[in-house]
This record gives sequence, C-alpha cells and structure tokens, in this order.
Amino acid sequence: MKYGNRIAELREQRGWTQEEVASLIGITRAALSHYEKNRRKPDFEVLNKLADLFKVSIDYLIGRTAKQENVLDEDVRQFVDQLELSDDDILERFQLTVDGRALTEEEAKRFIAFVRMERSMKS
Repeated sequence: MKYGNRIAELREQRGWTQEEVASLIGITRAALSHYEKNRRKPDFEVLNKLADLFKVSIDYLIGRTAKQENVLDEDVRQFVDQLELSDDDILERFQLTVDGRALTEEEAKRFIAFVRMERSMKS
C-alpha cells in the first residue's frame, strides 16, 4: 500500500475531511489531496505531524510495516527528544555508532566539538 492510500484510509477511519486534517497539521487541503493521491511525497515534517495526529508510526505511513502503533511510548519519546549528547553519562550508557562501528568516547567528544564549532561559525 502506498503512503497516500494509508493517509486517506486513516483520515476516513476517523471521519475527518481533508480540510480538517490539513488545518490540524498546517498545510493546504490541496497539498493533502496530492499526498493522498500519491502525486507528491510529504516531507519529513509533514510525515511527523501526520504520524502524531493519527497516532501511528512513520514506518506505517510510508508502508514499511503493517503495525500502526508507535514503537516508542510517550516517556521514551520525550527522553529521546531531550537527549543531550554532551552528557558523559549518556556517552557511557549508550553505544553510538557510525557506519555500523561503535564510536569511542574520544570520537564522540570530537564529534560534539565539531558540531559546536560549526554552529558557532553560522551564528
């Protein structure tokens, strides 16, 4: 099943109009119609909003799984959303990987330093 069919199906199951859904997620009705008819692909922000609205995973929306439910419960989602990589405790408790290889603590710290430097250059 294509993503558009899933979006339309979820909307119709709830008895919502395209106008209602579009308004709830901050897009035009025409844009939603294009998504539902598989003429355009929603961007990541829209996919997030649709998944939150329908209380399903993005993987379900795009057809990667038949399971509708979110994998992360609300407490875990909040934790992940607020994860601060520069916390030494986080670096010790979680194994961060790049290309399937675990980052050493030193590599993780250099990565964080690189991001900070890049951000300071953009300010």
